[in-house]
Amino acid sequence: MPHLTTAGTTRAPTGAGPFGVGVPGIAHPLLAPTEWAELLRVSRGFVAPREAPRGVAGTVPGYTPVAPVHWAVLDVARGPGERPDPHCLPVAARLRETGVRLLGHLDLRYGTRPFGEVITDAHRFLEWYKADGFLLGRAPAGREELPATRRTAAALRGLADGAHLVLGHGTHPHPGYAESADQLLTFAGPWTEYRWSQVAEWTADHPPERFCHLVHGLPRTHLDEALRIARRQGAGTVFFTDRQDRGGDAWETLPGYWDDFVSRIGTGVLE
Repeated sequence: MPHLTTAGTTRAPTGAGPFGVGVPGIAHPLLAPTEWAELLRVSRGFVAPREAPRGVAGTVPGYTPVAPVHWAVLDVARGPGERPDPHCLPVAARLRETGVRLLGHLDLRYGTRPFGEVITDAHRFLEWYKADGFLLGRAPAGREELPATRRTAAALRGLADGAHLVLGHGTHPHPGYAESADQLLTFAGPWTEYRWSQVAEWTADHPPERFCHLVHGLPRTHLDEALRIARRQGAGTVFFTDRQDRGGDAWETLPGYWDDFVSRIGTGVLE
């Protein structure tokens, strides 16, 4: 995904609701079984000892509340694949049982992908994995592509009433895109750029729950600083990882400080 470009202002949207986590695409369950297990554990709402009895509530000493997981993306094979995947089906079902939105990954190729291909993939995600919505990866950001993106978004909402749509621009798009999605991904890139990034002025007209930030290469020692930046820039959904990007694989595993990350947000450390 392309990263944020400087927009010339640091004015943030009004309001400061609680953060949540958006998990942008863990690798296939056969390649990342531990990561999927950890996501399921945290999706239940508490960081708890792994040997704890099933169903124990957060009132037990030692259990730490964590940030809500707003959504997690399923990308079976650069999309839903050609047939239902027997390894992804149970993972998707268990995640949805926790109440976390399951989003299917649809690649828009910056507006160059044929409309029919996108809709076919969406049908498969809905039929096979009961997706709650979609992350539209490599979404275009310019004014010229806005009508086509609106058409795609309207068609996806027509397929599934209440579908949650995230436009994965990775940068600040034309403000008209805000009318077509529940959330806009306005930053996806390295910490070395995020720490100096600025926010587009028009975002101040929208609440934080409309925006997502994904940051890789973030050291544990800078977690609080990154959270302050996200708060200042008005992002309500975030994902931070210490993994480095090597050909687009930064999001395929959870950060080494996963528990620290979600519990730090969940305890309202910046509230």
